[in-house]
Amino acid sequence: MMETSLWLAVGAILVLLFLSGFFSGSETALTAASRARMHQIEKNGDWRARVASRLIANRERLIGALLLGNNLVNILASALATSVFLSLFGEAGVALATLVMTALVLVFAEVLPKTWAISNPERFAVMVSPIVRVVVAVFGPVVAGVEVIVRMILRVVGINVGADTFILSAHEELRGAVDLQHIEGGLEKGERDRLGGLLDLAELEVSDVMVHRTNMVALNVDEDPAKLVEAALASPYTRLPLWRGESDNFVGVLHAKDLLRALHAADGGTDGINILDIAAPAWFVPDTTSLQDQLNAFLRHKSHFSLVVDEYGEVMGLVTLEDILEEIVGEIADEHDVELEGLRPQADGSVIVDGSVPIRDLNRAADWSLPDDEATTIAGLVIHEARMIPEERQIFTFHGFRFTVLRREKNRITRLRIMPLGQIPGVKAPAVAPTTRIEA
Repeated sequence: MMETSLWLAVGAILVLLFLSGFFSGSETALTAASRARMHQIEKNGDWRARVASRLIANRERLIGALLLGNNLVNILASALATSVFLSLFGEAGVALATLVMTALVLVFAEVLPKTWAISNPERFAVMVSPIVRVVVAVFGPVVAGVEVIVRMILRVVGINVGADTFILSAHEELRGAVDLQHIEGGLEKGERDRLGGLLDLAELEVSDVMVHRTNMVALNVDEDPAKLVEAALASPYTRLPLWRGESDNFVGVLHAKDLLRALHAADGGTDGINILDIAAPAWFVPDTTSLQDQLNAFLRHKSHFSLVVDEYGEVMGLVTLEDILEEIVGEIADEHDVELEGLRPQADGSVIVDGSVPIRDLNRAADWSLPDDEATTIAGLVIHEARMIPEERQIFTFHGFRFTVLRREKNRITRLRIMPLGQIPGVKAPAVAPTTRIEA
């Protein structure tokens, strides 16, 4: 009779160890499974994936139920093992039971099932989800009570845990996935930049990508029509803003095709052409408009061109549909584009850049991460960090780079040399961006 009860206890311990492994593996699989992949499996018709998705959506309740089940079976298995070893070895059985159960739980209830689960979490999660759903339903009331107690204790010590505290936004989750895939070799740099640019549209404003007013090509509508036609044909751009009286009084936008149609109708003559009659009305947008909103506006209005104004109504520059698309796919060049020498890598690892080069373009080209929150161009970044307008040959060190001002025209920095600190002999790149240092 004694031997029968011992064998029954041993059998119960093995069953409990199996249940412990099931709970451990299920917790690992359901917390590590990708919700996007699970959604795709669900779309393919697997009803178990739908169950798993619902369990993952309420992650706190899921983890609580699995932990409760795991602790119950582990404690019960340890108690039975202690009883068996006491009957076999006397008081020494307590120590033996502790050693044996620790080894069994570690190998068969923790490491083995979790390793199996993490090797293919989506498949494991789909497989166990019907049983886990029952476990969560049974233990749900107890877990809900535990959650309330835990939140109350945390609130007492000053930690307020909200319902969405640990939930990342969709953009942050996608951005993290893209960066991780690039680090692991799943995405090339160009693919990462395109996906990142798409995610950045909601965060960037038109002022970040616009052509500044000083670089705009605009025509005086009061000029002789023959000169206007000559200037329009000489320009590499299809759309040209028109001004009258004062250079900031924009009255329309001339499209090269409309001009071509007018010339054809006038048999090639320019005397009978009124530029304003064939020009489209100017469209003004605030400089704080997000690129995502402006892209949608371009699509709704079936337009590709708008002028950017500040809060006082002053024209700051212009933005086109191409400018926004270039944030996604990179620089778009055609046979009429003018190549600008804005970025010139050097043999010593440094880069010579024009001051007007946007920080985002430089980051993409050199795979750097210079901040663009306070300035749009690289010259603007240097002025912001230096808190002054530097002189030529003045050197600054910040954000892990050394900046040398090569050329300055009036109050504008027009050319810089940038050298990563890690490539300067005898200088190590700091783990944290240092405070701005100015060198004479």
